[in-house]
Amino acid sequence: MTGRTRRVEGTKIVQRRVVTGVLATALLLTAGCSSGGASAGGEAVAPGRTPAASSSSGQAPGESTPPAKGSVKVLRTVAEGLNSPWGLAPIPGGGLLVSSRDKATITRVDERTGKKTELGTVPGVAPEGEGGLLGIALSPDFASDHMIYAYFTSASDNRVVRMLYDARKPAGRQLGAPDTIFKGIPKGFIHNGGRIAFGPDRMLYVGTGETGDRGLAQDRKSLGGKILRLTPEGEPAPGNPFPGSPVYSYGHRNVQGLAWDDKQRLFASEFGQATWDELNAIKPGDNYGWPDAEGRSDDPKFHNPVAEWHTDVASPSGIAYAEGSIWMAGLQGRRLWRIPLKGTEASAAPQAFLSGEFGRLRTVVSAGGDKLWLTTSNTDGRGNPKKGDDRILELEVK
Repeated sequence: MTGRTRRVEGTKIVQRRVVTGVLATALLLTAGCSSGGASAGGEAVAPGRTPAASSSSGQAPGESTPPAKGSVKVLRTVAEGLNSPWGLAPIPGGGLLVSSRDKATITRVDERTGKKTELGTVPGVAPEGEGGLLGIALSPDFASDHMIYAYFTSASDNRVVRMLYDARKPAGRQLGAPDTIFKGIPKGFIHNGGRIAFGPDRMLYVGTGETGDRGLAQDRKSLGGKILRLTPEGEPAPGNPFPGSPVYSYGHRNVQGLAWDDKQRLFASEFGQATWDELNAIKPGDNYGWPDAEGRSDDPKFHNPVAEWHTDVASPSGIAYAEGSIWMAGLQGRRLWRIPLKGTEASAAPQAFLSGEFGRLRTVVSAGGDKLWLTTSNTDGRGNPKKGDDRILELEVK
Protein backbone atom coordinates (compact mmCIF):
# COMPACT_ATOMS: atom_id res chain seq x y z
CA MET A 1 0.00 0.00 0.00
CA THR A 2 1.49 3.35 -0.95
CA GLY A 3 0.37 6.89 -0.21
CA ARG A 4 0.52 9.15 -3.28
CA THR A 5 0.09 12.79 -4.10
CA ARG A 6 -2.24 13.92 -6.83
CA ARG A 7 -0.47 15.75 -9.63
CA VAL A 8 -1.80 18.75 -11.51
CA GLU A 9 -0.05 19.18 -14.89
CA GLY A 10 3.42 18.71 -13.48
CA THR A 11 2.76 20.44 -10.12
CA LYS A 12 2.14 18.35 -7.02
CA ILE A 13 -0.76 19.07 -4.65
CA VAL A 14 -0.54 17.18 -1.39
CA GLN A 15 -3.53 14.87 -1.15
CA ARG A 16 -2.89 11.47 0.36
CA ARG A 17 -4.48 8.47 -1.34
CA VAL A 18 -4.09 4.78 -0.78
CA VAL A 19 -3.47 2.85 -3.97
CA THR A 20 -2.67 -0.82 -4.29
CA GLY A 21 0.00 -1.72 -6.78
CA VAL A 22 3.33 -3.38 -7.36
CA LEU A 23 5.96 -1.24 -9.05
CA ALA A 24 8.77 -2.86 -10.96
CA THR A 25 12.35 -1.67 -10.77
CA ALA A 26 12.90 1.29 -13.07
CA LEU A 27 15.01 0.85 -16.15
CA LEU A 28 17.91 3.27 -16.22
CA LEU A 29 18.20 4.91 -19.61
CA THR A 30 21.73 5.39 -20.84
CA ALA A 31 22.86 7.75 -23.58
CA GLY A 32 24.97 10.83 -24.19
CA CYS A 33 23.90 14.26 -22.96
CA SER A 34 21.85 16.91 -24.75
CA SER A 35 23.24 20.40 -25.07
CA GLY A 36 23.03 23.38 -27.36
CA GLY A 37 20.86 23.25 -30.46
CA ALA A 38 21.85 19.76 -31.65
CA SER A 39 21.43 16.60 -29.62
CA ALA A 40 22.78 13.39 -31.09
CA GLY A 41 22.36 10.89 -28.31
CA GLY A 42 19.77 12.02 -25.80
CA GLU A 43 20.58 12.07 -22.10
CA ALA A 44 20.96 9.65 -19.24
CA VAL A 45 17.72 9.93 -17.32
CA ALA A 46 16.48 7.42 -14.79
CA PRO A 47 13.32 6.22 -14.16
CA GLY A 48 11.58 5.19 -17.36
CA ARG A 49 10.75 1.73 -18.55
CA THR A 50 9.43 -0.17 -21.51
CA PRO A 51 7.49 -3.41 -21.07
CA ALA A 52 9.21 -6.57 -22.26
CA ALA A 53 8.60 -7.27 -25.94
CA SER A 54 5.81 -9.72 -26.71
CA SER A 55 5.63 -12.27 -29.49
CA SER A 56 3.00 -10.14 -31.25
CA SER A 57 4.15 -6.54 -31.68
CA GLY A 58 1.67 -5.63 -34.39
CA GLN A 59 4.55 -4.95 -36.77
CA ALA A 60 3.52 -5.18 -40.42
CA PRO A 61 5.43 -7.58 -42.72
CA GLY A 62 8.52 -5.90 -44.12
CA GLU A 63 8.17 -2.95 -41.74
CA SER A 64 11.53 -1.50 -40.74
CA THR A 65 12.59 -0.65 -37.19
CA PRO A 66 14.28 2.71 -36.54
CA PRO A 67 17.75 2.92 -34.97
CA ALA A 68 17.89 2.61 -31.21
CA LYS A 69 19.54 6.03 -30.94
CA GLY A 70 18.21 9.18 -32.56
CA SER A 71 19.02 12.87 -32.70
CA VAL A 72 17.36 16.26 -32.43
CA LYS A 73 18.53 19.54 -33.94
CA VAL A 74 16.82 22.86 -33.26
CA LEU A 75 16.76 24.59 -36.63
CA ARG A 76 15.19 27.89 -35.60
CA THR A 77 12.66 29.75 -33.51
CA VAL A 78 9.61 30.17 -35.75
CA ALA A 79 7.68 32.59 -33.53
CA GLU A 80 7.77 33.97 -30.00
CA GLY A 81 5.69 36.09 -27.67
CA LEU A 82 2.76 33.64 -27.55
CA ASN A 83 0.40 33.53 -24.55
CA SER A 84 -0.38 30.07 -23.08
CA PRO A 85 -0.28 28.24 -26.44
CA TRP A 86 -2.04 24.87 -26.36
CA GLY A 87 -3.25 23.60 -29.75
CA LEU A 88 -1.23 23.81 -32.97
CA ALA A 89 -2.52 23.06 -36.47
CA PRO A 90 -0.50 23.45 -39.70
CA ILE A 91 -2.50 24.97 -42.57
CA PRO A 92 -2.24 23.31 -45.98
CA GLY A 93 -0.14 25.56 -48.18
CA GLY A 94 1.55 27.35 -45.28
CA GLY A 95 0.89 28.86 -41.88
CA LEU A 96 0.25 27.58 -38.37
CA LEU A 97 -2.84 28.09 -36.22
CA VAL A 98 -2.24 28.36 -32.46
CA SER A 99 -4.86 28.38 -29.71
CA SER A 100 -4.32 30.33 -26.48
CA ARG A 101 -5.72 28.44 -23.50
CA ASP A 102 -6.12 31.52 -21.29
CA LYS A 103 -6.92 34.25 -23.83
CA ALA A 104 -9.30 32.01 -25.82
CA THR A 105 -7.88 33.32 -29.10
CA ILE A 106 -6.70 31.60 -32.27
CA THR A 107 -3.67 33.14 -33.99
CA ARG A 108 -2.21 32.47 -37.39
CA VAL A 109 1.59 32.36 -37.52
CA ASP A 110 3.53 32.78 -40.76
CA GLU A 111 6.12 30.01 -40.37
CA ARG A 112 8.57 31.86 -42.63
CA THR A 113 8.54 35.29 -40.99
CA GLY A 114 7.04 34.58 -37.54
CA LYS A 115 4.36 37.23 -38.11
CA LYS A 116 1.33 36.67 -35.87
CA THR A 117 -2.22 37.54 -36.94
CA GLU A 118 -5.00 37.08 -34.40
CA LEU A 119 -8.04 35.56 -36.12
CA GLY A 120 -10.41 36.26 -33.25
CA THR A 121 -11.63 35.21 -29.81
CA VAL A 122 -13.71 32.07 -29.37
CA PRO A 123 -16.86 33.01 -27.38
CA GLY A 124 -18.05 30.86 -24.51
CA VAL A 125 -14.63 29.77 -23.27
CA ALA A 126 -14.24 29.77 -19.47
CA PRO A 127 -10.50 29.48 -18.68
CA GLU A 128 -9.80 28.13 -15.20
CA GLY A 129 -7.11 25.78 -13.93
CA GLU A 130 -6.29 23.35 -16.74
CA GLY A 131 -9.37 24.35 -18.70
CA GLY A 132 -9.79 26.93 -21.45
CA LEU A 133 -9.32 26.89 -25.21
CA LEU A 134 -7.37 23.68 -25.73
CA GLY A 135 -6.95 21.52 -28.83
CA ILE A 136 -7.63 22.63 -32.39
CA ALA A 137 -7.82 20.67 -35.64
CA LEU A 138 -8.59 21.45 -39.26
CA SER A 139 -11.43 19.80 -41.13
CA PRO A 140 -10.31 16.99 -43.47
CA ASP A 141 -11.91 19.17 -46.19
CA PHE A 142 -10.33 22.40 -44.97
CA ALA A 143 -9.22 23.39 -48.48
CA SER A 144 -12.87 23.65 -49.49
CA ASP A 145 -14.88 24.21 -46.28
CA HIS A 146 -12.33 26.31 -44.25
CA MET A 147 -13.59 24.85 -40.94
CA ILE A 148 -11.58 24.88 -37.71
CA TYR A 149 -12.53 22.48 -34.90
CA ALA A 150 -11.77 23.41 -31.28
CA TYR A 151 -12.12 21.77 -27.86
CA PHE A 152 -12.80 24.14 -24.98
CA THR A 153 -14.03 24.41 -21.42
CA SER A 154 -17.30 26.33 -21.06
CA ALA A 155 -19.08 27.40 -17.88
CA SER A 156 -20.79 24.00 -17.70
CA ASP A 157 -18.75 21.39 -19.59
CA ASN A 158 -16.03 20.62 -22.12
CA ARG A 159 -17.22 20.65 -25.71
CA VAL A 160 -16.19 20.53 -29.34
CA VAL A 161 -17.15 23.30 -31.75
CA ARG A 162 -16.38 24.17 -35.35
CA MET A 163 -15.95 27.63 -36.85
CA LEU A 164 -15.54 29.07 -40.31
CA TYR A 165 -12.16 30.69 -40.95
CA ASP A 166 -12.60 33.59 -43.39
CA ALA A 167 -9.19 35.08 -44.23
CA ARG A 168 -10.85 37.82 -46.30
CA LYS A 169 -12.15 39.57 -43.19
CA PRO A 170 -10.06 42.00 -41.09
CA ALA A 171 -7.71 40.59 -38.46
CA GLY A 172 -9.54 39.82 -35.24
CA ARG A 173 -12.79 39.07 -37.04
CA GLN A 174 -11.86 36.09 -39.19
CA LEU A 175 -13.56 33.44 -37.03
CA GLY A 176 -17.21 32.65 -37.59
CA ALA A 177 -19.63 31.92 -34.75
CA PRO A 178 -18.88 28.53 -33.14
CA ASP A 179 -21.26 25.69 -33.93
CA THR A 180 -21.32 23.19 -31.06
CA ILE A 181 -21.14 19.68 -32.49
CA PHE A 182 -20.55 17.76 -29.24
CA LYS A 183 -21.01 18.71 -25.59
CA GLY A 184 -21.42 17.23 -22.14
CA ILE A 185 -17.80 16.17 -21.57
CA PRO A 186 -17.19 16.54 -17.80
CA LYS A 187 -15.17 19.59 -16.76
CA GLY A 188 -13.02 20.20 -13.72
CA PHE A 189 -10.27 22.43 -12.40
CA ILE A 190 -7.91 19.63 -13.47
CA HIS A 191 -7.88 16.81 -16.04
CA ASN A 192 -9.93 18.30 -18.86
CA GLY A 193 -8.14 16.36 -21.60
CA GLY A 194 -8.43 18.55 -24.69
CA ARG A 195 -6.47 17.05 -27.58
CA ILE A 196 -8.45 16.57 -30.80
CA ALA A 197 -7.29 15.21 -34.16
CA PHE A 198 -8.76 13.86 -37.35
CA GLY A 199 -7.59 10.34 -38.06
CA PRO A 200 -6.70 8.66 -41.36
CA ASP A 201 -10.35 7.51 -41.45
CA ARG A 202 -11.49 11.18 -41.46
CA MET A 203 -13.17 10.72 -38.08
CA LEU A 204 -12.58 13.11 -35.17
CA TYR A 205 -10.76 11.66 -32.15
CA VAL A 206 -11.14 13.44 -28.80
CA GLY A 207 -9.01 12.89 -25.68
CA THR A 208 -10.80 13.59 -22.40
CA GLY A 209 -9.89 13.58 -18.70
CA GLU A 210 -11.70 12.30 -15.62
CA THR A 211 -11.65 15.76 -13.92
CA GLY A 212 -10.22 14.25 -10.74
CA ASP A 213 -13.32 12.04 -10.33
CA ARG A 214 -11.48 8.76 -10.81
CA GLY A 215 -14.56 6.57 -11.17
CA LEU A 216 -15.53 8.23 -14.45
CA ALA A 217 -12.65 6.53 -16.28
CA GLN A 218 -14.12 3.02 -15.84
CA ASP A 219 -17.74 4.11 -16.43
CA ARG A 220 -18.40 3.54 -20.13
CA LYS A 221 -21.52 5.70 -19.91
CA SER A 222 -19.40 8.69 -18.90
CA LEU A 223 -17.48 10.80 -21.42
CA GLY A 224 -14.67 11.47 -18.92
CA GLY A 225 -11.37 9.57 -19.01
CA LYS A 226 -11.91 8.36 -22.58
CA ILE A 227 -10.84 8.61 -26.17
CA LEU A 228 -13.95 9.43 -28.21
CA ARG A 229 -14.42 8.85 -31.94
CA LEU A 230 -16.90 11.10 -33.71
CA THR A 231 -18.05 11.95 -37.21
CA PRO A 232 -17.24 15.50 -38.37
CA GLU A 233 -20.83 16.36 -37.42
CA GLY A 234 -20.33 15.14 -33.84
CA GLU A 235 -22.19 11.82 -33.97
CA PRO A 236 -20.76 8.51 -32.67
CA ALA A 237 -18.63 7.25 -35.55
CA PRO A 238 -19.64 4.14 -37.49
CA GLY A 239 -17.74 1.06 -36.35
CA ASN A 240 -17.15 2.24 -32.78
CA PRO A 241 -16.64 -0.69 -30.38
CA PHE A 242 -19.73 0.06 -28.28
CA PRO A 243 -22.76 0.50 -30.58
CA GLY A 244 -24.33 3.94 -30.41
CA SER A 245 -21.58 5.25 -28.13
CA PRO A 246 -18.81 7.75 -28.95
CA VAL A 247 -16.41 5.86 -26.63
CA TYR A 248 -13.45 4.36 -28.47
CA SER A 249 -11.28 3.41 -25.45
CA TYR A 250 -11.59 3.91 -21.71
CA GLY A 251 -9.77 3.65 -18.40
CA HIS A 252 -7.75 6.81 -19.07
CA ARG A 253 -6.77 9.43 -16.50
CA ASN A 254 -6.06 12.46 -18.68
CA VAL A 255 -5.38 11.98 -22.40
CA GLN A 256 -3.12 14.78 -23.68
CA GLY A 257 -1.72 13.60 -27.02
CA LEU A 258 -2.99 11.74 -30.10
CA ALA A 259 -0.97 10.64 -33.15
CA TRP A 260 -0.97 7.97 -35.85
CA ASP A 261 2.05 6.20 -37.28
CA ASP A 262 2.58 5.54 -40.99
CA LYS A 263 0.54 2.31 -40.72
CA GLN A 264 -2.48 4.21 -39.32
CA ARG A 265 -2.03 2.90 -35.76
CA LEU A 266 -3.18 5.28 -33.03
CA PHE A 267 -1.03 6.24 -30.02
CA ALA A 268 -1.96 8.42 -27.03
CA SER A 269 -0.07 10.03 -24.15
CA GLU A 270 -1.51 10.11 -20.67
CA PHE A 271 -0.82 11.78 -17.32
CA GLY A 272 -0.26 9.41 -14.42
CA GLN A 273 -1.02 10.32 -10.82
CA ALA A 274 2.34 10.37 -9.08
CA THR A 275 4.27 7.34 -10.30
CA TRP A 276 3.88 6.42 -13.99
CA ASP A 277 3.06 8.52 -17.02
CA GLU A 278 2.20 6.53 -20.14
CA LEU A 279 2.41 6.23 -23.89
CA ASN A 280 -0.31 3.86 -25.09
CA ALA A 281 -1.08 2.09 -28.35
CA ILE A 282 -4.84 2.43 -28.69
CA LYS A 283 -7.03 -0.53 -29.59
CA PRO A 284 -10.77 0.10 -29.96
CA GLY A 285 -12.77 -1.03 -26.95
CA ASP A 286 -9.77 -1.66 -24.72
CA ASN A 287 -9.53 -0.72 -21.05
CA TYR A 288 -6.33 1.17 -20.10
CA GLY A 289 -6.65 0.58 -16.38
CA TRP A 290 -7.14 3.85 -14.52
CA PRO A 291 -7.81 4.08 -11.59
CA ASP A 292 -7.19 0.38 -10.89
CA ALA A 293 -3.80 0.46 -12.60
CA GLU A 294 -1.29 3.27 -13.08
CA GLY A 295 1.31 2.17 -15.59
CA ARG A 296 1.96 -1.49 -16.27
CA SER A 297 -0.34 -4.07 -14.68
CA ASP A 298 -0.35 -7.86 -14.39
CA ASP A 299 -4.14 -7.88 -14.81
CA PRO A 300 -4.89 -9.19 -18.34
CA LYS A 301 -8.06 -7.12 -18.67
CA PHE A 302 -5.98 -3.91 -18.85
CA HIS A 303 -3.99 -2.85 -21.92
CA ASN A 304 -0.41 -2.15 -20.86
CA PRO A 305 1.48 0.95 -22.05
CA VAL A 306 4.10 1.01 -24.77
CA ALA A 307 6.40 2.91 -22.40
CA GLU A 308 6.16 4.72 -19.08
CA TRP A 309 8.07 7.33 -17.09
CA HIS A 310 8.15 8.67 -13.59
CA THR A 311 6.16 11.87 -13.49
CA ASP A 312 9.07 14.20 -12.76
CA VAL A 313 10.71 13.44 -16.12
CA ALA A 314 7.60 13.45 -18.26
CA SER A 315 4.09 14.80 -17.49
CA PRO A 316 3.36 14.21 -21.16
CA SER A 317 1.31 16.45 -23.41
CA GLY A 318 1.31 16.43 -27.23
CA ILE A 319 2.79 13.66 -29.36
CA ALA A 320 3.71 13.31 -33.04
CA TYR A 321 5.06 10.58 -35.31
CA ALA A 322 8.19 11.05 -37.44
CA GLU A 323 11.10 8.89 -38.64
CA GLY A 324 9.75 5.67 -37.15
CA SER A 325 9.32 7.10 -33.63
CA ILE A 326 6.76 8.79 -31.44
CA TRP A 327 7.97 12.17 -30.15
CA MET A 328 6.42 13.24 -26.84
CA ALA A 329 6.50 16.70 -25.24
CA GLY A 330 7.01 16.86 -21.47
CA LEU A 331 5.66 19.57 -19.17
CA GLN A 332 7.16 18.94 -15.73
CA GLY A 333 9.88 16.89 -17.44
CA ARG A 334 10.85 19.89 -19.63
CA ARG A 335 12.17 17.62 -22.34
CA LEU A 336 11.25 15.92 -25.60
CA TRP A 337 11.09 12.13 -25.57
CA ARG A 338 11.78 9.85 -28.54
CA ILE A 339 10.16 6.41 -28.45
CA PRO A 340 11.36 4.24 -31.38
CA LEU A 341 8.70 1.77 -32.48
CA LYS A 342 8.49 -1.81 -33.62
CA GLY A 343 4.84 -2.07 -34.56
CA THR A 344 2.90 -1.10 -31.43
CA GLU A 345 5.82 -1.71 -29.06
CA ALA A 346 8.92 0.27 -28.20
CA SER A 347 11.91 -1.14 -30.07
CA ALA A 348 14.45 0.43 -27.68
CA ALA A 349 14.55 2.50 -24.51
CA PRO A 350 13.11 6.03 -24.86
CA GLN A 351 15.58 8.90 -25.25
CA ALA A 352 15.26 12.39 -23.83
CA PHE A 353 16.33 15.57 -25.67
CA LEU A 354 16.35 19.32 -24.98
CA SER A 355 16.23 18.71 -21.23
CA GLY A 356 15.64 22.04 -19.50
CA GLU A 357 16.68 24.08 -22.54
CA PHE A 358 13.29 25.58 -23.34
CA GLY A 359 11.28 24.90 -20.19
CA ARG A 360 7.89 23.23 -20.31
CA LEU A 361 6.98 21.64 -23.65
CA ARG A 362 3.32 21.38 -24.63
CA THR A 363 2.59 20.42 -28.23
CA VAL A 364 4.55 18.65 -30.94
CA VAL A 365 3.25 18.33 -34.51
CA SER A 366 4.68 16.81 -37.67
CA ALA A 367 6.01 19.37 -40.14
CA GLY A 368 6.56 16.67 -42.77
CA GLY A 369 9.46 14.25 -43.26
CA ASP A 370 12.06 14.63 -40.53
CA LYS A 371 10.77 18.00 -39.28
CA LEU A 372 8.62 18.81 -36.24
CA TRP A 373 6.96 21.92 -34.81
CA LEU A 374 7.28 22.18 -31.02
CA THR A 375 5.64 24.69 -28.67
CA THR A 376 6.77 25.72 -25.20
CA SER A 377 4.37 26.24 -22.28
CA ASN A 378 6.01 28.61 -19.82
CA THR A 379 3.30 31.30 -19.66
CA ASP A 380 0.64 28.87 -18.44
CA GLY A 381 1.02 29.83 -14.77
CA ARG A 382 3.29 26.90 -13.91
CA GLY A 383 6.43 27.74 -15.84
CA ASN A 384 9.19 30.32 -15.51
CA PRO A 385 8.84 32.48 -18.63
CA LYS A 386 11.99 33.86 -20.20
CA LYS A 387 12.31 36.64 -22.73
CA GLY A 388 10.54 35.52 -25.90
CA ASP A 389 8.28 32.93 -24.25
CA ASP A 390 6.19 31.26 -25.33
CA ARG A 391 7.60 30.16 -28.67
CA ILE A 392 7.32 27.72 -31.56
CA LEU A 393 10.47 25.84 -32.56
CA GLU A 394 11.29 23.97 -35.75
CA LEU A 395 13.22 20.73 -35.19
CA GLU A 396 15.01 18.23 -37.36
CA VAL A 397 14.78 14.73 -35.93
CA LYS A 398 16.20 11.31 -36.69
